[in-house]
Amino acid sequence: MTSRISNTIRELRGARSMTQQELADRIFVTRQTVNAIEGDKYSPSLEVAFRIAHVFAVPLEQVFHYDPPRTRSK
Repeated sequence: MTSRISNTIRELRGARSMTQQELADRIFVTRQTVNAIEGDKYSPSLEVAFRIAHVFAVPLEQVFHYDPPRTRSK
């Protein structure tokens, strides 16, 4: 049973011609952190998640998607 958080940051950046570094500068993290979040290797803190949504002026749910764990039926 694993849950998964995915995101649309790459698509949102692309639509605005924004680099990872530009986003990183606006949300006060490193470019490597943005890369790890985009690649689903790292889940940001709630504060950073809200900063990202604020930069793109979209609801948090448009940036991050949560797939709850699936339980096995007995």
